[in-house]
Amino acid sequence: MFRPKPSFLFARQLAFITALLLALGLLPGIALAAEDARAADRQALLGILKDVETGINGGDVDLMTRHIDPQGVVTWLNAEVSTGPDEVRAYFKRMVGSAPGTILSRYVTHPRIAGPAVFHGDFAVAHGSTADEFTPHHRSVFRFDSRWTASLKKTDGQWKIVALNLSTNTFDNVLISELERLGVAAGLGGLLTGLALAGLWTWMRRRRA
Repeated sequence: MFRPKPSFLFARQLAFITALLLALGLLPGIALAAEDARAADRQALLGILKDVETGINGGDVDLMTRHIDPQGVVTWLNAEVSTGPDEVRAYFKRMVGSAPGTILSRYVTHPRIAGPAVFHGDFAVAHGSTADEFTPHHRSVFRFDSRWTASLKKTDGQWKIVALNLSTNTFDNVLISELERLGVAAGLGGLLTGLALAGLWTWMRRRRA
């Protein structure tokens, strides 16, 4: 007499249970429950992103730096690197504000998330884009669309930024477009000046003759 193997019986039982859960609409709920295990972490990361945005736009750098790991590394759009909260504060103090020697009078950023953060245990990676507004002291505001990638680590129940990288399109951005316009304007100005000098020289020769 044929007797099914225990592994075969288990596979059939598992298939039956799976089919039953699908029929009752419970399997998607189980998958959603597993995803919700990260819901608190996702909310924490969103809170950090909001603090970074509010801190930069409101000039409250401490609101941002409290989320940076003591050994966290930030690479800025001008390729400078700051390590730890103190260096980040020093960077903002040197770059933004009304103090002598600062480059910008104001820096405003509006970050957006490209998709859900990816978790690797107590390590998470998130990325997105920003719409940035820079206001130098000696010219009008210019706007950049840039990208960001953040790596965070959870230590003692707290998420901290261990790496933040900001980047923009090196070959197509507002500053390059402005330089191109200035180059065209300078070329046209030089051409008109040359034509004017040539006309003046011709007129003076005819007059002498």
